[in-house]
Amino acid sequence: MTRKKGSKKKRIRLGDLQLRILQVLWNEGEASVEAVRRGLGPEEPLAYTTVATMLQKMEARELVARRMEGRRGLYRPVVASSDVRSSMVEDLVDRVFDGNLEQVVAHLLTSREVSGDELERIARAVAERRDEDAPSKPPTRKAKKS
Repeated sequence: MTRKKGSKKKRIRLGDLQLRILQVLWNEGEASVEAVRRGLGPEEPLAYTTVATMLQKMEARELVARRMEGRRGLYRPVVASSDVRSSMVEDLVDRVFDGNLEQVVAHLLTSREVSGDELERIARAVAERRDEDAPSKPPTRKAKKS
């Protein structure tokens, strides 16, 4: 099992609705309950109270913060999208693939359409990582002439 150096951050576990709410807030920056509700889209309309309750629960978990503007609460994300993405991917890798990155990559390459351009970018990323992890060579010294 390979783990990224220094990856002892607290895991952020989110349900689908919580993730969708954060995505609305990351896009908007700050929004009222009604604006979040509208931002979730018309496909599956949610009651105002459902969204308000979820935002309150998320505030208690310190995922979002609220400030009052008159009688209206405005919510903003406290967690960064990159932190959530990293945490969720690490959780998936650990829980589904038992931490085995090789299995994750093999699964993705065989279960999804991958373009030549994507494969090239992946190969570059692997090569860059390999270069980062390669032990640095000691500086070469020229022999002194006597």
